[in-house]
Formats: sequence, C-alpha cells, structure tokens
Amino acid sequence: MQKSKVAVIKTKPETVQQDIVTACEMAGIEEALAAEKTTILKDNISWHLPMPAANSTPWQLEGVIRALRKHHFSEIVAVENKTVVTRPKHGEKLNKYDRIYEKYNIPVKFNFVAQDMKWVGYEPKAELNVLHKIYKNGIYIPDYFFDKNIIHLPTVKCHIYTTTTGAMKNAFGGLLATHRHYTHSWIHETLVDLLKIQQEIHSGVFAVMDGTTLGNGPGPRTLKPVLGNLILASADQVAIDAVAAKIMGFNPMTDLKYVRMASEQGLGTGRIEEIEIAGEDLAQFQYKFKVGDNLASRFGDLLWFGSLKWAQKFFFHTPMVNVFVVASDLYHDKIWWNLKGKRVFKDWQQNSPWGQLFARY
Repeated sequence: MQKSKVAVIKTKPETVQQDIVTACEMAGIEEALAAEKTTILKDNISWHLPMPAANSTPWQLEGVIRALRKHHFSEIVAVENKTVVTRPKHGEKLNKYDRIYEKYNIPVKFNFVAQDMKWVGYEPKAELNVLHKIYKNGIYIPDYFFDKNIIHLPTVKCHIYTTTTGAMKNAFGGLLATHRHYTHSWIHETLVDLLKIQQEIHSGVFAVMDGTTLGNGPGPRTLKPVLGNLILASADQVAIDAVAAKIMGFNPMTDLKYVRMASEQGLGTGRIEEIEIAGEDLAQFQYKFKVGDNLASRFGDLLWFGSLKWAQKFFFHTPMVNVFVVASDLYHDKIWWNLKGKRVFKDWQQNSPWGQLFARY
C-alpha cells in the first residue's frame, strides 16, 4: 500500500508562488484531482478581519491557481461560506482575495446564495459517527459540490475547541449550513463524518496549507503570529493535519481526537511514522504551541463541553442564539481587534516579510 505523502517546503516571499506550485506537484495534485472536472477553491475565512495566520493568504490562492493552470485544470471556481460571526464578502476584500480572483478571472460562488447553489438532502453510504443523530430530519449539503474537485486552503494554526484546525476543519463551513453550531459538542466526530461525505461526493480532494505565518494561542481568530516560512500540501486531509500539528508541537494521535478517529476509521493516515514527508525534516521544528483561552472560549467550553451543556438547546436552538452572535461580534470585532488585534496586524505588516508582502498585494 502506498504511503500518504505530505509536501513540507520552506519558502520566502520572493519565491512563494513557485514554491506552492512545487509543493502541489510533490504532493501529487495531478493524480489526486481530475483535470476535466471543475475545481472548487475553498478558502478559509476564519475572520473577515485580516488577522495574521487566521485566513488563507492571497499568495496561497495565487500559487494554487498557477499550479492548476500549469496542469491544465481549466475550470476553477471559488466557493465561500459565512458563519454567524464572519462576513465572507467583507473578508474577501480585507484579505485581498478579490484582486486575485479578478486577476485570474475566477468566479466566486456562495453556499448561502440560492442562485449559486441549493441545499439538498444526502444519505451518506458510510457509517456516520454523529451527524445522523444531530440532524434527525436529514443531512443537507450544497448540490454544487457533487462530482467536483475541491482544494482546501487552511493555515497552520491552533483552535480553541479542536486544538488545531486545518484541512478537515475547513470542510465544516462549506458542507454544513448555518445551524452547524449544533455540532460543537461533537466537533471531532463531526469533522470525521464530513471527511467521509467529502470522499463520497467529490471527484478529488486536496489541500494546500499556508504556514508562512503560524498561529499560536487561542485561535482561530485571537492568535499570536509566529514566523513559519512554510507551505504544506497533500491529497490526504488527515495526514496534512497530522503533520501541521506535529510542526506546532502536538502529538496528532493523542492530542487531536479528530485525527485519531479519522486515521482509525481508514480515512487517511494520522501516524507521523507512516507518512512520507517530501521536503523538510520534521525533527528541525521545535515549536511548543499552546492553545490557551480567551473570553469567548471560556464561556463556550461551559456550554459545549461543561456544566452548562444541558442548556444548549435553550441557548442555541432558539432565538437566544442571536444574543451570543452579537456578544461574539462585540468581543472579537469591537473590543479585541481594537485593543489588541489591530496592533498585532500593523506590527506584522511592518516587521514580518509576510506582512510586507501582504501590504504589497
């Protein structure tokens, strides 16, 4: 049996686009995806504000588009989703995706716009862990996703509820509608179920992960940016998340339940020793990331996993959820960003080579 391969290469602003093309080739993009099919670019907008390491980068998008064009993938479409706390069109502009899509004539579709796609009932062939129990009236996914390639474009960062977030978590917003918060108490099982669905409906699945700036701390938004100078790529969504976790200093099979479950259920490879690493030696990375907490995560832990779990339906399955949406927006966008995030972003733009590249886009 052929081992899963993850490309891990060092990069710099002057060569990053070609390095992404190289990483895609090293990871076998031509074998993983069907060139005659439409390819969806699934960018990652964890926050519409341009927090370093939180969102896909413009050079990540551009490099992947160049790799696809080089290998004659002619039909490329971006698909974006919204969450209760992110605004995709705002994020597309602030994170400078719009100029990349315009430059390469890439259309953008939204999974919440009826003219772009509709949500249809789907019965997975695989045995699910939790989704069939959470959505008792049926699982609905976008009709546009069927029989198309998808490339996930996450970043290397921590997450307050899943420890790390990457390729597997990037499917969360695209495949589940706005009631996706119903799944948070079973988030690891949900990510594994979504990977099962992806492997059934897509003609190919691939991921290119930006590690030029790494995200330490209580992500995916309130991060501490760390210089990484890395690009990762793989056709195995479990393996790339495992390798990213290893780089950050986590043990993927013991610290990340979603990686362990996906590996044990045969959806990919989570054990580092069983993954072929093309490029850099992982032993050189000595990061010791810690997720930590912020104000939102402390309260969320009580509701999703702690002593207030019993009250979830009252808080999140009724109009009461709007209180939390407003509170999250107030905390992240108005308080944390203005008190800390904006300063972190400006420092990154001035002093990081990647922030300087972002400013030039």
